[in-house]
Amino acid sequence: MISKLSKNHKILCTSRNYREVVELSKIKNINLRLIGKHGGSTKEGKLYSSIQRMNHLLNEIVKFAPDLTISFCSPEAARISYGIGIKHIAFSDSPHAEAVMRLAVPFVQKLLIPWVIPKNEFVKYGISKENIIHYKAIDAAVIVREKSKIGKLPVNQNKKTIVIRPEESEAAYIRGKNKSNSIIREISKKFENYNILVLSRYISQKKNLKEKFSKEKILMDKVVDGKSLLNITDVFIGSGGTMTAEAALMGVPTISYHAVPNYIEEYLVRVGLVKRETDPKKISILVEKILHDKKDNRIKAKTILSAMEDPYLKLVDVIKKI
Repeated sequence: MISKLSKNHKILCTSRNYREVVELSKIKNINLRLIGKHGGSTKEGKLYSSIQRMNHLLNEIVKFAPDLTISFCSPEAARISYGIGIKHIAFSDSPHAEAVMRLAVPFVQKLLIPWVIPKNEFVKYGISKENIIHYKAIDAAVIVREKSKIGKLPVNQNKKTIVIRPEESEAAYIRGKNKSNSIIREISKKFENYNILVLSRYISQKKNLKEKFSKEKILMDKVVDGKSLLNITDVFIGSGGTMTAEAALMGVPTISYHAVPNYIEEYLVRVGLVKRETDPKKISILVEKILHDKKDNRIKAKTILSAMEDPYLKLVDVIKKI
Protein backbone atom coordinates (compact mmCIF):
# COMPACT_ATOMS: atom_id res chain seq x y z
CA MET A 1 0.00 0.00 0.00
CA ILE A 2 2.88 2.37 0.79
CA SER A 3 4.42 1.63 -2.60
CA LYS A 4 1.15 2.22 -4.48
CA LEU A 5 0.24 5.41 -2.58
CA SER A 6 3.75 6.81 -3.08
CA LYS A 7 3.21 7.03 -6.85
CA ASN A 8 0.75 9.92 -6.56
CA HIS A 9 1.13 11.17 -2.99
CA LYS A 10 3.79 12.47 -0.64
CA ILE A 11 4.15 9.88 2.14
CA LEU A 12 5.63 10.00 5.62
CA CYS A 13 5.88 6.45 6.94
CA THR A 14 6.58 6.10 10.67
CA SER A 15 7.13 3.20 13.01
CA ARG A 16 8.27 2.48 16.51
CA ASN A 17 11.79 1.10 16.78
CA TYR A 18 10.57 -2.48 16.84
CA ARG A 19 12.90 -5.34 15.88
CA GLU A 20 10.83 -7.21 13.29
CA VAL A 21 9.35 -4.12 11.61
CA VAL A 22 12.75 -2.42 11.33
CA GLU A 23 14.49 -5.49 9.87
CA LEU A 24 11.64 -6.29 7.47
CA SER A 25 11.59 -2.69 6.25
CA LYS A 26 15.26 -3.11 5.29
CA ILE A 27 14.52 -6.37 3.46
CA LYS A 28 11.64 -4.73 1.57
CA ASN A 29 13.40 -1.36 1.02
CA ILE A 30 10.77 0.71 2.85
CA ASN A 31 11.97 4.06 4.14
CA LEU A 32 10.74 4.31 7.74
CA ARG A 33 11.04 7.27 10.09
CA LEU A 34 11.68 5.54 13.42
CA ILE A 35 10.05 7.48 16.25
CA GLY A 36 9.85 6.04 19.75
CA LYS A 37 10.06 2.39 20.74
CA HIS A 38 8.03 -0.60 21.84
CA GLY A 39 7.05 -0.34 25.51
CA GLY A 40 7.70 -3.95 26.52
CA SER A 41 5.32 -6.11 28.54
CA THR A 42 4.43 -3.87 31.52
CA LYS A 43 1.56 -1.36 31.64
CA GLU A 44 3.90 1.36 32.92
CA GLY A 45 6.40 0.69 30.13
CA LYS A 46 3.70 0.78 27.45
CA LEU A 47 2.24 4.03 28.78
CA TYR A 48 5.62 5.74 29.12
CA SER A 49 6.68 4.72 25.59
CA SER A 50 3.35 5.86 24.15
CA ILE A 51 3.61 9.30 25.81
CA GLN A 52 7.22 9.69 24.65
CA ARG A 53 6.33 8.62 21.12
CA MET A 54 3.42 11.05 20.90
CA ASN A 55 5.66 13.86 22.08
CA HIS A 56 8.27 13.22 19.36
CA LEU A 57 5.71 12.28 16.71
CA LEU A 58 3.73 15.51 17.15
CA ASN A 59 6.67 17.66 15.98
CA GLU A 60 7.15 15.48 12.88
CA ILE A 61 3.45 15.53 11.98
CA VAL A 62 3.08 19.29 12.41
CA LYS A 63 6.15 19.78 10.18
CA PHE A 64 4.91 17.34 7.52
CA ALA A 65 1.31 18.69 7.65
CA PRO A 66 -0.51 15.67 6.13
CA ASP A 67 -4.04 15.75 4.71
CA LEU A 68 -4.75 12.22 5.90
CA THR A 69 -3.53 9.59 8.37
CA ILE A 70 -3.68 5.85 7.60
CA SER A 71 -2.76 3.44 10.39
CA PHE A 72 -3.20 -0.07 11.66
CA CYS A 73 -5.14 1.31 14.66
CA SER A 74 -2.18 3.13 16.22
CA PRO A 75 -3.25 4.88 19.46
CA GLU A 76 -0.54 7.54 18.94
CA ALA A 77 -1.66 8.20 15.35
CA ALA A 78 -5.29 8.39 16.52
CA ARG A 79 -4.63 10.85 19.35
CA ILE A 80 -2.41 13.19 17.33
CA SER A 81 -4.68 13.13 14.26
CA TYR A 82 -7.72 13.90 16.41
CA GLY A 83 -5.85 16.55 18.38
CA ILE A 84 -4.77 18.59 15.37
CA GLY A 85 -7.74 17.83 13.11
CA ILE A 86 -6.39 15.34 10.54
CA LYS A 87 -8.81 12.79 9.09
CA HIS A 88 -7.82 9.22 9.95
CA ILE A 89 -8.56 5.91 8.21
CA ALA A 90 -7.57 2.78 10.11
CA PHE A 91 -7.32 -0.93 9.39
CA SER A 92 -7.77 -3.68 11.96
CA ASP A 93 -8.27 -7.44 12.10
CA SER A 94 -7.75 -7.61 15.86
CA PRO A 95 -10.84 -6.75 17.95
CA HIS A 96 -9.29 -8.94 20.66
CA ALA A 97 -6.58 -6.26 21.16
CA GLU A 98 -8.92 -4.43 23.53
CA ALA A 99 -6.48 -1.85 24.92
CA VAL A 100 -5.41 -0.65 21.47
CA MET A 101 -8.99 -0.66 20.11
CA ARG A 102 -10.28 1.46 23.02
CA LEU A 103 -7.51 4.01 22.47
CA ALA A 104 -7.77 4.22 18.68
CA VAL A 105 -11.18 3.23 17.27
CA PRO A 106 -13.30 6.10 18.76
CA PHE A 107 -11.08 8.69 17.02
CA VAL A 108 -11.04 7.34 13.46
CA GLN A 109 -13.35 8.50 10.66
CA LYS A 110 -13.43 5.14 8.86
CA LEU A 111 -12.37 1.65 9.92
CA LEU A 112 -11.61 -1.07 7.33
CA ILE A 113 -11.88 -4.69 8.50
CA PRO A 114 -11.95 -8.23 6.99
CA TRP A 115 -15.44 -9.45 6.11
CA VAL A 116 -15.19 -12.46 8.45
CA ILE A 117 -15.27 -10.16 11.51
CA PRO A 118 -18.73 -8.86 12.57
CA LYS A 119 -18.93 -5.05 12.70
CA ASN A 120 -20.34 -5.25 16.24
CA GLU A 121 -16.94 -6.44 17.46
CA PHE A 122 -15.72 -2.88 16.83
CA VAL A 123 -18.94 -0.93 17.47
CA LYS A 124 -18.54 -1.70 21.18
CA TYR A 125 -15.32 0.37 21.16
CA GLY A 126 -17.09 3.56 20.09
CA ILE A 127 -17.55 3.70 16.31
CA SER A 128 -20.84 3.56 14.37
CA LYS A 129 -21.58 0.69 11.97
CA GLU A 130 -21.82 3.01 8.96
CA ASN A 131 -18.20 4.06 9.51
CA ILE A 132 -16.96 0.44 9.35
CA ILE A 133 -16.20 -0.94 5.89
CA HIS A 134 -15.79 -4.64 5.17
CA TYR A 135 -13.33 -5.91 2.55
CA LYS A 136 -13.45 -9.49 1.29
CA ALA A 137 -9.91 -10.50 2.20
CA ILE A 138 -7.75 -11.29 5.18
CA ASP A 139 -4.62 -9.18 5.61
CA ALA A 140 -2.23 -12.05 4.98
CA ALA A 141 -3.61 -12.31 1.43
CA VAL A 142 -1.91 -9.00 0.55
CA ILE A 143 1.46 -10.32 1.80
CA VAL A 144 1.09 -13.66 0.01
CA ARG A 145 0.18 -11.98 -3.31
CA GLU A 146 3.02 -9.47 -3.08
CA LYS A 147 5.65 -9.91 -5.76
CA SER A 148 8.75 -10.43 -3.69
CA LYS A 149 11.98 -12.19 -4.49
CA ILE A 150 12.30 -15.52 -2.70
CA GLY A 151 15.69 -15.43 -0.96
CA LYS A 152 17.94 -18.38 -0.13
CA LEU A 153 18.16 -19.33 3.54
CA PRO A 154 20.99 -21.24 5.26
CA VAL A 155 18.91 -24.39 5.75
CA ASN A 156 19.78 -27.96 4.78
CA GLN A 157 17.46 -28.57 1.81
CA ASN A 158 17.96 -32.34 2.07
CA LYS A 159 15.95 -32.41 5.31
CA LYS A 160 12.29 -31.60 5.86
CA THR A 161 11.69 -28.33 7.68
CA ILE A 162 9.35 -27.58 10.59
CA VAL A 163 8.90 -23.91 11.51
CA ILE A 164 7.53 -22.88 14.92
CA ARG A 165 6.37 -19.33 15.65
CA PRO A 166 6.13 -18.53 19.40
CA GLU A 167 3.14 -16.52 20.57
CA GLU A 168 3.18 -12.81 21.41
CA SER A 169 4.84 -12.35 24.80
CA GLU A 170 4.55 -8.58 25.23
CA ALA A 171 1.13 -7.64 23.81
CA ALA A 172 -1.45 -6.16 26.20
CA TYR A 173 -4.03 -8.82 25.23
CA ILE A 174 -1.85 -11.79 26.23
CA ARG A 175 -3.15 -13.67 29.26
CA GLY A 176 -2.18 -17.02 30.68
CA LYS A 177 0.88 -19.19 30.37
CA ASN A 178 3.28 -19.67 27.50
CA LYS A 179 2.24 -22.56 25.23
CA SER A 180 5.03 -22.60 22.68
CA ASN A 181 7.92 -23.77 24.91
CA SER A 182 6.25 -27.15 25.52
CA ILE A 183 5.56 -27.51 21.81
CA ILE A 184 9.18 -26.66 20.88
CA ARG A 185 10.46 -29.17 23.42
CA GLU A 186 8.18 -31.95 22.16
CA ILE A 187 8.90 -31.33 18.47
CA SER A 188 12.69 -31.02 18.92
CA LYS A 189 12.71 -34.29 20.88
CA LYS A 190 10.66 -36.26 18.35
CA PHE A 191 12.03 -34.78 15.09
CA GLU A 192 15.74 -34.38 15.86
CA ASN A 193 16.71 -35.38 12.31
CA TYR A 194 14.66 -32.56 10.77
CA ASN A 195 15.29 -28.84 10.38
CA ILE A 196 13.40 -27.28 13.30
CA LEU A 197 13.38 -23.50 13.05
CA VAL A 198 11.97 -21.20 15.73
CA LEU A 199 11.17 -17.65 14.67
CA SER A 200 11.16 -15.44 17.76
CA ARG A 201 9.47 -12.01 17.93
CA TYR A 202 11.44 -10.02 20.50
CA ILE A 203 15.08 -9.88 21.59
CA SER A 204 13.96 -10.82 25.13
CA GLN A 205 11.99 -13.78 23.75
CA LYS A 206 14.98 -14.85 21.66
CA LYS A 207 17.23 -14.70 24.75
CA ASN A 208 14.81 -16.81 26.82
CA LEU A 209 14.51 -19.40 24.07
CA LYS A 210 18.30 -19.64 23.75
CA GLU A 211 18.59 -20.29 27.49
CA LYS A 212 15.89 -22.97 27.46
CA PHE A 213 16.93 -24.69 24.24
CA SER A 214 20.71 -24.20 24.24
CA LYS A 215 21.41 -27.78 23.14
CA GLU A 216 19.24 -27.60 20.02
CA LYS A 217 20.43 -25.39 17.15
CA ILE A 218 16.95 -24.36 16.17
CA LEU A 219 16.66 -20.62 16.77
CA MET A 220 16.66 -18.24 13.80
CA ASP A 221 19.19 -15.52 14.64
CA LYS A 222 17.97 -12.96 12.13
CA VAL A 223 14.61 -11.62 11.04
CA VAL A 224 13.79 -13.23 7.69
CA ASP A 225 11.30 -12.56 4.92
CA GLY A 226 8.26 -14.70 5.72
CA LYS A 227 7.64 -15.85 2.15
CA SER A 228 11.24 -17.01 1.72
CA LEU A 229 11.01 -19.06 4.92
CA LEU A 230 7.54 -20.48 4.22
CA ASN A 231 8.64 -21.43 0.71
CA ILE A 232 10.93 -24.12 2.18
CA THR A 233 8.61 -25.10 5.07
CA ASP A 234 7.00 -28.55 5.20
CA VAL A 235 4.97 -27.89 8.36
CA PHE A 236 4.23 -24.56 10.06
CA ILE A 237 3.16 -24.38 13.72
CA GLY A 238 1.89 -20.96 14.78
CA SER A 239 -0.09 -19.21 17.49
CA GLY A 240 -2.95 -18.33 15.12
CA GLY A 241 -1.75 -14.87 14.09
CA THR A 242 -0.64 -13.27 10.83
CA MET A 243 2.11 -15.74 9.97
CA THR A 244 -0.27 -18.66 10.55
CA ALA A 245 -2.56 -17.06 7.97
CA GLU A 246 0.34 -16.44 5.54
CA ALA A 247 1.42 -20.08 5.74
CA ALA A 248 -2.14 -21.32 5.24
CA LEU A 249 -2.75 -19.11 2.17
CA MET A 250 0.55 -20.29 0.65
CA GLY A 251 -0.69 -23.86 0.96
CA VAL A 252 1.83 -24.84 3.65
CA PRO A 253 0.40 -27.51 6.01
CA THR A 254 -0.38 -25.38 9.07
CA ILE A 255 -1.18 -26.10 12.71
CA SER A 256 -2.50 -23.42 15.08
CA TYR A 257 -2.06 -23.84 18.83
CA HIS A 258 -4.68 -21.11 19.26
CA ALA A 259 -2.79 -18.89 21.73
CA VAL A 260 -5.05 -15.92 21.00
CA PRO A 261 -8.54 -16.88 19.77
CA ASN A 262 -9.48 -14.70 16.79
CA TYR A 263 -11.86 -14.57 13.82
CA ILE A 264 -9.16 -14.98 11.17
CA GLU A 265 -7.86 -18.22 12.68
CA GLU A 266 -11.44 -19.50 13.06
CA TYR A 267 -12.12 -18.80 9.38
CA LEU A 268 -8.95 -20.63 8.25
CA VAL A 269 -9.81 -23.65 10.41
CA ARG A 270 -13.36 -23.61 9.03
CA VAL A 271 -12.24 -23.65 5.37
CA GLY A 272 -9.74 -26.44 6.10
CA LEU A 273 -6.45 -24.58 5.56
CA VAL A 274 -5.45 -24.77 9.24
CA LYS A 275 -5.66 -27.59 11.78
CA ARG A 276 -6.11 -26.50 15.39
CA GLU A 277 -4.43 -28.42 18.21
CA THR A 278 -3.26 -27.19 21.62
CA ASP A 279 -1.77 -30.30 23.20
CA PRO A 280 2.02 -30.58 22.49
CA LYS A 281 1.96 -34.40 22.20
CA LYS A 282 -1.04 -34.33 19.86
CA ILE A 283 0.66 -31.61 17.79
CA SER A 284 3.68 -33.90 17.48
CA ILE A 285 1.45 -36.76 16.25
CA LEU A 286 -0.25 -34.40 13.81
CA VAL A 287 3.11 -33.19 12.45
CA GLU A 288 4.18 -36.80 11.85
CA LYS A 289 0.92 -37.51 10.01
CA ILE A 290 1.32 -34.40 7.83
CA LEU A 291 4.95 -35.21 6.98
CA HIS A 292 3.95 -38.67 5.73
CA ASP A 293 0.78 -37.50 3.99
CA LYS A 294 0.88 -36.70 0.28
CA LYS A 295 -2.05 -34.26 0.50
CA ASP A 296 -1.36 -30.95 -1.27
CA ASN A 297 -3.07 -27.83 0.13
CA ARG A 298 -1.77 -25.46 -2.54
CA ILE A 299 -4.67 -25.80 -5.01
CA LYS A 300 -7.25 -25.23 -2.26
CA ALA A 301 -5.26 -22.28 -0.87
CA LYS A 302 -4.94 -20.75 -4.35
CA THR A 303 -8.70 -21.05 -4.94
CA ILE A 304 -9.53 -19.36 -1.62
CA LEU A 305 -6.89 -16.67 -2.19
CA SER A 306 -8.14 -15.89 -5.71
CA ALA A 307 -11.65 -15.14 -4.34
CA MET A 308 -10.27 -12.39 -2.08
CA GLU A 309 -10.25 -8.75 -3.14
CA ASP A 310 -7.42 -6.23 -2.83
CA PRO A 311 -8.08 -4.06 0.28
CA TYR A 312 -6.07 -1.26 -1.36
CA LEU A 313 -8.93 -0.64 -3.82
CA LYS A 314 -11.34 -0.27 -0.89
CA LEU A 315 -8.88 2.14 0.73
CA VAL A 316 -8.76 4.28 -2.43
CA ASP A 317 -12.59 4.44 -2.50
CA VAL A 318 -12.69 5.53 1.15
CA ILE A 319 -9.97 8.16 0.62
CA LYS A 320 -12.03 9.67 -2.23
CA LYS A 321 -15.18 9.77 -0.10
CA ILE A 322 -13.67 11.48 2.94
